[in-house]
Amino acid sequence: MNTKVLKVSAAVASIAMLTSACENLSPGENAGVFGTAAGLAVGIPLYAAGVDSSVAIPVTLGAAALAAGGAYVIAKHQASERQRKIAEQRARIYLAKRAEAEKLAAKKVASSGSTAKKKSAKQPRYIAIKTEKEDNNEGKAAVMVYDTKTNGLVGNQVWDLKQTPKVGSVQKFDTYSAEFVGG
Repeated sequence: MNTKVLKVSAAVASIAMLTSACENLSPGENAGVFGTAAGLAVGIPLYAAGVDSSVAIPVTLGAAALAAGGAYVIAKHQASERQRKIAEQRARIYLAKRAEAEKLAAKKVASSGSTAKKKSAKQPRYIAIKTEKEDNNEGKAAVMVYDTKTNGLVGNQVWDLKQTPKVGSVQKFDTYSAEFVGG
């Protein structure tokens, strides 16, 4: 194996490990870090394999642009105590209203004399709840993820979303698929 390629690969891996703990970067900084890392991760193996540059360069640029765009659209950082409290309070209010609406729907079905049971909508495991924006929030919506089974936030991260999703839509936050319920 070419020692130059090995050295560059080791340097890229070291840089990736060092920057992986940088949670409080701005969306633009995240885009730069992840775009560069993706470009290197794709470009180095293509170069090492001897792929023609007329193919390798556009593929590498495309991978860098895709990773940078994804990192820019959703950025995350640590939540303040105030943001945690607001998100927890809003999640509990949402869940209480949802339970009350299901009780009313069940009463209507029972009072109508209908023998058919109304199927209640399945409650999602994770919900994305808006919290208050603070100075370090750069998106249109600051969102936290709440676990409806354990009745608590799944971490201490706030995701800055460039666009506010539609209520009811499912969004991906790290490994969680959460239904956006607004605020």
